[in-house]
Amino acid sequence: MTPRPLNASDRGAGPYVWRFTPLQRALHAMVIVSFFGLVITGLPLHFAHAAWARVLIRLVGGLHAAGLIHRFCAIVTFAYFIMHLGAVAYSIVQSGNPKRFFWGPDSMVPQPKDLFDVIQMFKWFFGKGEQPRFDRFSYMEKFDYLGVFWGVAIIGASGLLLWFPEFFAKFLPGWAFNVATIVHGDEALLAMSFIFTIHFFNVHLRPEKFPIDLVIFTGRTTTGYMREEHPLEYERRRTAGTLDALTAPPVSRAGYLWSVVLGFASLALGVSLVILVLWALL
Repeated sequence: MTPRPLNASDRGAGPYVWRFTPLQRALHAMVIVSFFGLVITGLPLHFAHAAWARVLIRLVGGLHAAGLIHRFCAIVTFAYFIMHLGAVAYSIVQSGNPKRFFWGPDSMVPQPKDLFDVIQMFKWFFGKGEQPRFDRFSYMEKFDYLGVFWGVAIIGASGLLLWFPEFFAKFLPGWAFNVATIVHGDEALLAMSFIFTIHFFNVHLRPEKFPIDLVIFTGRTTTGYMREEHPLEYERRRTAGTLDALTAPPVSRAGYLWSVVLGFASLALGVSLVILVLWALL
């Protein structure tokens, strides 16, 4: 019996195929680093009454250092958001077919099939039907993706009000800053809770992916993995004869080790922060 690979995207038969571009992987790395930086420096303010909040602040160098780190990570957040929008706009112009970015199997925009997939997934949960078959992006991935847009828009906008109050006070009423304070903290807590529970489970901890899926770090999967996780994409590309164009070399040993370290460190840190929040709430 073949042993189960540590990395879920290594399962099944080869060859390897590309799933994410270097730019997409770099942007995701920026998301990871900036998000953890924002959470680690923001949580102690939200839960200032908890004993661990003082410890966490000291670990990052004190309140002044925490503020600087928080603002730097906010700049990184706006940077990757703008870079992604620029990349999407460039791709639309280069393709000459804007429709495929907003509709069709390669689009991240929710479509009727996603609603049917949700219903079919619940039927499958209760043994009333087959598991839904996904194309390039499942409804879970689209929900994660759109959640970043929502989070950056709401948390980012409210954060700017709190960062530059003198400027925005010239044309906004005083109560807007009270609302921004509440929205910024609560929306950030919601984002952290979702990422470190639902997202982590769907991407890494569900039975098919356990203990980790490194596809976003290495950028590649086996065709066996693709056939299981995204069967409609596999069949579509094979029929069109474009599957071979995605063939990728195996990840280097150094790249694999770095991916494992970063992946497991992110999982451990995220779960630990959720435990601290629950400790403060109970």
